[in-house]
Amino acid sequence: MLVYGDVEHSVTVGAKQAAIADTLSEINSMPPGIARHGTLVTAFVDTGELVQGLIDAEFHELRVDTLSTVHRNGMQCLSLLAEAVDRSWRSGFRDGSLPRELLDKLLSFDPSRRIHVKQAEGYAFYALYPESYLEAARASGLGADTQVIGIRSIGTGLSALVAAAIGASPPFTLRPTGHPFRREVKVDPGLAKKLTDRNGAFAIVDEGPGLSGSSFGAIADWLEEAGVPRRRIHFFPSHEGTLGPQASLRHRERWSEAPRHVRTMDSLLLGGGPPHRLEAWVEDLVGPLDGPLEDISGGEWRRRRYQDEACWPPSNLQQERRKFLARAKGASWLVRFTGLGEIGARKLRMARHLHEAGFAPAAVGLRHGFLVQGWHEDARGLDQIAFDRDLLIERMGAYLGYRARHYPAAGHPGASLDELRHMAVYNAQQALGDDAGAILDLSLPPASGLEGKVRRVWSDNRMHAWEWLVSGNRLIKADALDHSAAHDLIGHQDIAWDIAGAVVELELSGPETARLCAAVERESGHPVSHELLAFLLPCYCAFHLGAHLMAAGSLGGGEEARLRRAAGRYGQLLRRHQSLGLGFQS
Repeated sequence: MLVYGDVEHSVTVGAKQAAIADTLSEINSMPPGIARHGTLVTAFVDTGELVQGLIDAEFHELRVDTLSTVHRNGMQCLSLLAEAVDRSWRSGFRDGSLPRELLDKLLSFDPSRRIHVKQAEGYAFYALYPESYLEAARASGLGADTQVIGIRSIGTGLSALVAAAIGASPPFTLRPTGHPFRREVKVDPGLAKKLTDRNGAFAIVDEGPGLSGSSFGAIADWLEEAGVPRRRIHFFPSHEGTLGPQASLRHRERWSEAPRHVRTMDSLLLGGGPPHRLEAWVEDLVGPLDGPLEDISGGEWRRRRYQDEACWPPSNLQQERRKFLARAKGASWLVRFTGLGEIGARKLRMARHLHEAGFAPAAVGLRHGFLVQGWHEDARGLDQIAFDRDLLIERMGAYLGYRARHYPAAGHPGASLDELRHMAVYNAQQALGDDAGAILDLSLPPASGLEGKVRRVWSDNRMHAWEWLVSGNRLIKADALDHSAAHDLIGHQDIAWDIAGAVVELELSGPETARLCAAVERESGHPVSHELLAFLLPCYCAFHLGAHLMAAGSLGGGEEARLRRAAGRYGQLLRRHQSLGLGFQS
């Protein structure tokens, strides 16, 4: 199934340098505490992206990794920030000092150069905390003579943290390439001899491993082939699990034998000392908690919204963000991971704007990746409670119109209509058979004639009935911040994508759809293309058909059954997509 996509965008080095310099200036004016530490990590994350982009640009030109001046200076710059993060963390956020040479090193790169920057998925989606690598490295027993190797992308920054914690020299990074399950590295021969002609340990650093662990494996293969004994190779992954089902026998055997150094988010933020505990960060915003945080990750939030487990909506448990409930002074708060770096700050701004406009719960603040918002204990989703349909259409139109007016996304990543079309035909073929794919291919118009009608915005991408909460006489949109910047191929779309979502998820009739379009046009000041909406309806169904089937394939029990039932519904709608379009036109 075609479901996932990487978030990558093009930017000038100068624009990235200016953003990081502004963040560094902000740090100098902030008082000690977790907020300043979080801003320091924002600078670190952004610098990691800059350095990754610079080194990757050279790699694509040379076709090999080499320890060039840019590579060396980039990793030195990143290491200076990693050391600052380490000092702040170890001091309980009291030491926020930055080295004087940092800014000069940052500004030494050609600002006119354009690079491709890849978003670090662990920082953005999966609550991967840089500090966990600091603690894992400190507990590893490795010394300053260790050669640290980062795997690009996210391993660029993570390796600098490992090196900082053990006092090692700045690391170098490699970019494994090739088939996702059979990666290999290409290293300049002179550099390879220099790096492997030594007696110390080697530390390979990245997030994961995933389905095959082939990125870790490719670098370990290269080291062994260069004569490095297996016993000297250490791994720094992001979880304690084994390699995925696509791993080779050689990689699986080595992984089971090799020393691996891990510190999980739970042990770091839930089991650490007071300055580092998530509870302390939340109390910094809402006051002393009435009790411990309640973990509602992995679909457990449904226990708070539904009396009967049989009524639970489906959930892709592996992709749900970490979330907790906190209670203070009789009020309830949702503490949800929204991302490290600038992405978290942007979502805080959006959350506050949506609340001020009357659409979303109150947001009281952000603490190092976790957003704290109001939790409405009495609220129930539209899948459980009736709500006046005319008022629903009016409110939904106001909400989508507000997003379309205030959150344009020109220049931000999102699947093209041609990519959506290809996805829809492919998923239909894989899930429903060759005939269904062929019929869809014939009935969907060419994307080229519609691309000019697309006005990309920070679309909601999550219009399911249970995401619309009824609290008293109010309709509140939950989970409204993340899904157009999620780890999938959809990304930022025209607001018509959300209208298509509303049609499918809330079973809107033709007249209701027409009224919703009119309300969105009125609120946004921009027309809604009926032709574009008709095109997106089957694409929406095909995407969710694929997403639910893929999630079901990795889970079992009741969750798999819920996901397959939902996939069956999307499949039925896709089979009669022409009637969906006709229903809209009527």
